[in-house]
Order: sequence, then structure tokens, then C-alpha cells
Amino acid sequence: MQYRKDNKSGNELSALGLGCMRFPQKSGRIDMEETERIIKNALERGINYFDTAYIYSGSEAALGSILHQNSLREKAYIATKMPLFLCKKPSDFDKFFNTQLERLKTDYIDYYFMHMLTCPTQWEALKSMGVEKWLDEKKREGKIKNIGFSFHGKKDDFTALIDAYPWEFCMIQYNYCNINYQAGMEGLKYAHSKGLPVIVMEPLLGGRLADGLPPKAEELFKKTNAALTPAAWALRWLWEQPEVTVVLSGMGSMAQLDENVKTAEASSIGMLTADEREAYSQAIEIFNESYKIPCTGCNYCMPCPLGVNIPGCFSAYNSSYAIGKKTGMQQYMTGTNITSKTPSYAGLCKKCGKCEKHCPQSIKVAEAMGEVKKRMEPLWFKVLASGAKRFVK
Repeated sequence: MQYRKDNKSGNELSALGLGCMRFPQKSGRIDMEETERIIKNALERGINYFDTAYIYSGSEAALGSILHQNSLREKAYIATKMPLFLCKKPSDFDKFFNTQLERLKTDYIDYYFMHMLTCPTQWEALKSMGVEKWLDEKKREGKIKNIGFSFHGKKDDFTALIDAYPWEFCMIQYNYCNINYQAGMEGLKYAHSKGLPVIVMEPLLGGRLADGLPPKAEELFKKTNAALTPAAWALRWLWEQPEVTVVLSGMGSMAQLDENVKTAEASSIGMLTADEREAYSQAIEIFNESYKIPCTGCNYCMPCPLGVNIPGCFSAYNSSYAIGKKTGMQQYMTGTNITSKTPSYAGLCKKCGKCEKHCPQSIKVAEAMGEVKKRMEPLWFKVLASGAKRFVK
């Protein structure tokens, strides 16, 4: 495994980190047996950075239980996150943090995030609740080793936030299709110039850059280097950059773990050829033409009070452009009607706006749902979907 130094703490962090938001599922719950295999194998292969969060359903408890039962806590750097949007009063900081320690079966957190920090105004509001004093106390007590934030906002706000507190690390969304999105490359370089380790989330854009590439882009990559998978192309682009410390991947299977570890071990700074760089440039153009809504499928917007399958609607809509209208319609009809207990298509949206408050991508969901409905729900849609559902039953 390749390692990159956290110059703030001196820790050697694995270039590949395990994102714990998408542990394998079984009967609607985390498959503990398979998750244990993945975590133990990840540690054996040299991965030492494990990223979870309070709001990742069951994730903290699963990670904590597996590390504790196998006496592996000291071999892992645990990163988790304070759910800022749930904090309404100063006492909430301790309430959530103590719950996290209990779930993780530990008495300290290695890397603790202020989760989904978006702008200086939000940080000022937290300061008025005493968050700085609270963080200082936890740091003195040794309960938090390193303090950072995960960012979901505009580039200018990112640089302002970097300068607003003596952070020890940060996390940004970054991949070859998001060079100028949110913090972007400019933000990455600014954080690095301040000596901050940068953790990268969404390197595969919710899987879109692994198994959802437009066929033209996939063919382009194969023509340039047939030995690399789309996922490997996305990860290599990140590890080529010296400013990137850890790349998170939500590896939900042993096959994904094996592939990503091999890619990490074969990657190095400055490794890309001129032909490969040109392939990325062309792939970005193809991708941007095909994907209309920048949804990563994180599910932060769910559940919808009206039952709309928001990520499912957006995924099918994007597929209708990236792969073809017929494929997108099949995906839409199946995912929002045939296989769901109740209808969950875009036409049910009443534009209440609840989902938009929680979207890390700042998608104007209500407006986008209108576009989805226009393209994916022709006059015959409900009749055909209803008939297909009865046929399946």
C-alpha cells in the first residue's frame, strides 16, 4: 500500500481509505459477516483510514463492533463526523459525540469532522453556540486527535473556511469531472499550501465514473489503455496529484477492494502520460454532455415525505442521456413503480423543498424533478407502469 504523510500529525495515512457509507447489505441491513471480511482484509492489505459518520445508518456501530471484537482498534485511524444540521443547542455537541464514542466502542476519534460545512456564516453560527470551546476541550482531553471539516459549498467559501479556524485536515468532493466544482482543484491546492492533509470523497462520483460512464467515454479509455477499468482511470487521476492525501472509496465487495488496492499500489505522483491526459480531457466533454443532474446517489435527501425516489429518478434520467432513452425509461419504470411498494416517480413531487436543505450537491431538486417528469413521464407512463406492476405481481 502507498502511504502519504499527514504533516500536521505525523501520521502515515494509506492513499486508499475505506468509505463506510455503503457497507454491503443483506435483507435491508448491513451484512455484518461480509463487512467484517472487507474491513479485516482492508487492514491486512495496508488500508488504515476508515471514514464513517453519525448519519450513515448502522455504519458507526458496525465499524466499532468489528474493530473491537477483533482487537484491531489501534491499527485503524477512525474518521467520523458531527451532524451539524442536527445541532440546535450547545448540549447537542456532547449528546452526538458521546453516542458516537459508544457506537464505535472507543474513547477517542482520530479524525473528527464538522460534517457538511458549507460557508463562513454557518461556521459563525456554530461559534455562537460554543463549538470552538467544545472542540478545544475535547482536544485537551485526548478524545479528538485531529479536527477538520467536510465541505459542500462554493469555492470562495472554502478558502474562507480554511482560514477561519486552525483546522488539521479537510475533505472535499473531487474527481476528474469535478475539477471546478465546489472546492475544486483550486481549493485542493489552497488547502495543501496551508499544510492541510486533503481527504477526497466521491472519487467515482457515486459510482458514475466506474459503472455509469457513457459508452463513448468507456471506449475512449479502452482505446488508450485497455488494461485499466473505468474505476482505475478515475483513481489514478487523483493519486497522480501530490496534494491528494487519501482517496476514499466505498468498497462494498471483496472484488472492489482487490481492484482498488492493486490500483493504489501501482500509482504514483506524476505517472500520467500525455495520451492519458488527453483521454481524460475528451472523457470529461463526453460525460458533461450526457449527465444533466449531478446527483451522486448519497441519499442525504431521503426519505421524501411524498415517497419520491429522488436518487432513482435522477439516475434513470441521466441514463436516458448517457446510455439511451429506452434504457433510461426501463430503469425509470422499474425503479419508481414496478419494484417499489408504492409509486415513487417524479410526478409525485409537490416542491416542498425539504430535500434541497440536505443535498450536498446543492441541486435544485424541485426544478430538476420538473425536468425529469417532462422527459420520463409521457401521457402513457402511468397506464403502462400500472399494467406492468400488475403483470409482475
